[in-house]
Amino acid sequence: MARILFIDDDVQTLDLFGQILEGAGHEVIRARDGVTGIALYRENPTDLIITDIMMPVKDGMEVINELKRDFPQAKIIAISGTDREVRREFFFDVSRILGAKRTFHKPIDPVELLQAIRDLAPD
Repeated sequence: MARILFIDDDVQTLDLFGQILEGAGHEVIRARDGVTGIALYRENPTDLIITDIMMPVKDGMEVINELKRDFPQAKIIAISGTDREVRREFFFDVSRILGAKRTFHKPIDPVELLQAIRDLAPD
């Protein structure tokens, strides 16, 4: 199964999806901010990164930009909980331009997320 770096400043999201992904057999490394997430990836790259877009200190778009610049092969899924559709679509468009392979709006359907992981991560 995949090693996944999950970056989100919301502890409940980290815990819930960490448990879901681990229950599906994946190894999950958790980070509560973009700075920590990037440092963890630099130390030991994972098969896949899931990052929230809206975070303090270093937001998800900065995370995607930096990781794709330094690790072009990195596979990234961007997620967002913003409730303003126009703003969310803008963030998702920019995330895809920067290199995110998939995007999801919170609340995330676990089945859809697991399918995206199967599509993107190696066996």
